[in-house]
Amino acid sequence: MTTTTLAVLVPLLPFLGAVAGLLLGRSVPGLARPLAVLPTLTSLVLAALVAARQGGDAAVDASTQLTPTGSVPIDLALHIDGFAALVAVLVGLVASCVQIYSTGYLHDDPRYPSYAALVSLFTSAMLLVVYSGDLMVLLVGWEIMGICSYFLVGHCWETPEARAASLKAFLVTKLGDVPFLIGLFALAADAGSFRITTVLKAVADGGLDHPTLVALLLLAGVAGKSAQFPLHTWLPDAMAGPTPVSALIHAATMVAAGVYFVARILPVIAASQAALVVLAVMAAATMAGSALAALAQDDIKRVLAYSTIGQLGYMTGALAVGDRGAAVFHLLSHGAFKALLFLAAGVVIHAAGTNSLAAMSRMRSLRDRVPDAYWTMTVALLALAAIPPFSGFFSKEAVLGAAEHAATGHAGPVPGAAGWIVLVAGLATALLTAAYATRLWLRAFHGTGADAPDHGRQPVTMTAVLWVLAVPSLAFGIAVGTLPDWFDGHELAPKLTTSVLGTGLALAGALVTYGAWRHTTARAARPPIGAVAAHPEADGGQVEAAAIATHTPAYGDVASAPDPADPGRLLLGPLHRHAAAGFHLDAVYAALFVRPVQAGARLVRFLDREVVDTYVRGAGTAPRLLGAAVRRAQTGNVQTYLSALLAGTVVLAVAAVLVATAGA
Repeated sequence: MTTTTLAVLVPLLPFLGAVAGLLLGRSVPGLARPLAVLPTLTSLVLAALVAARQGGDAAVDASTQLTPTGSVPIDLALHIDGFAALVAVLVGLVASCVQIYSTGYLHDDPRYPSYAALVSLFTSAMLLVVYSGDLMVLLVGWEIMGICSYFLVGHCWETPEARAASLKAFLVTKLGDVPFLIGLFALAADAGSFRITTVLKAVADGGLDHPTLVALLLLAGVAGKSAQFPLHTWLPDAMAGPTPVSALIHAATMVAAGVYFVARILPVIAASQAALVVLAVMAAATMAGSALAALAQDDIKRVLAYSTIGQLGYMTGALAVGDRGAAVFHLLSHGAFKALLFLAAGVVIHAAGTNSLAAMSRMRSLRDRVPDAYWTMTVALLALAAIPPFSGFFSKEAVLGAAEHAATGHAGPVPGAAGWIVLVAGLATALLTAAYATRLWLRAFHGTGADAPDHGRQPVTMTAVLWVLAVPSLAFGIAVGTLPDWFDGHELAPKLTTSVLGTGLALAGALVTYGAWRHTTARAARPPIGAVAAHPEADGGQVEAAAIATHTPAYGDVASAPDPADPGRLLLGPLHRHAAAGFHLDAVYAALFVRPVQAGARLVRFLDREVVDTYVRGAGTAPRLLGAAVRRAQTGNVQTYLSALLAGTVVLAVAAVLVATAGA
């Protein structure tokens, strides 16, 4: 079987599994799980075969023209280089782990068949984006992921949080997709083709007439899809969906699509220095702001959501300094350990029995109750904090090294300002990332909150995939040094300066957070002056139960009672309240956009009802009144009719006499 045939089957198999699951999943429940797992696993194997055959050598290209459009042609094309081959393997691996994990996590969910089919469709759409060699075909996968995220985030549609989160995710990403679509058309108009290879050749030949405009339009779509500032606010709220969906969205689909797209067409963005600076500023604001927000969240999934936003900022920062190898390297590394983090968090939530217990302030004694999640999540958090020798260290240092290279003026046309912006923000974020990773680990597994009910040992389908993902989280960074051909031949080994600075700042952030945790825990355990210490069992646990009952925040609630043992409050000080609320960006957007639109809608409704409808009602009332008057004249009495006829004759005669007299 040729490489092209194998590549076609990679996105096709999950698509067929999705169709079969939607058609047969409910009528034949026993088929739902095989239809979810087997096509995705087979797609993973085929993607690995495609990667092995591609081997980091020349790209595999194949195409066939669709129906002629009469202008710019659209081709059903494949373009598989080293980046595409590796990203497809990541997508297949994470999607397979999510499907296997979901068989246990959603074992009793009556809507599991439709959920699993949508996950397969989601996977197929991302694989189409990865392998596509035509921008319009890529757009198809891009938009299918948007609608899949809407349904999957809103899977628990009975809750208002899930409904609101799914709608918000859809609308915010569409807000970016509109300029993105315009940018694609403008790019194709300049290059004369939607084929990626043709577009890149036109860029190399200086064929773009409006490089800055095209680049900025495309970056708007990337900001929405990859949750970059200022269109990132949908991603934390999307945590209302099932945890496996969060793992899929954050690790290998949806948010990774924007970064991968820019990596694929980076010469288009690099044709404008202004666009590179804008991308660098966007990355810096995303990195620093999301890290501060993560340090203030109480919900474990929201911490991981803001973490994803920040790590995507590292990737876009690498692209801003012109190094797509470092960006894709971090995308692959992050995909493994972020999927592990979310799935391990799902084990913690599943052990507690409800999503509302994802608040870290209520976690206690979890280390011994979920040992698989504890050890694997420790590995993933070390990778997230970029501690050597875990994978995150190597990929994050590749980004910082690329930024240093650009800052010192060794990155060709890349502005030095972009390099300095990414480097400074990246180092500051390294400190904050280690701080919130340490805080999460301490509060989730060594917390002093109330004991949650023990729901027994977790299914093996959930715990086994954690160890599978722990392997690349630990070893991928070391192994990648043997695969330079897959990354444009770039050397991705850590640089001494950024390695020392980055690791030093990460260790400092971890140590300071640990010290703050010890201080706040001791202070919280100390009884207030003058208080009478009661025996913990004197009331049969009723006081503690009442405290738990009154401290059950809604999902993502940032206005809950403060936790005195939270080191984030001590570290952030007065900034904590604003960081916990995402720096009030939702309120700003509501004031600037939502309320004016609602006011305009109310005005239109008023004009429609009180002005337009008034004329319409008037136009109908006048004939109705005339008809009523005429109807009253139809009495059916012949004498009345003759009297009216006689009176009319007399009136006409008098009028004729008056006219004749006036004429004389």
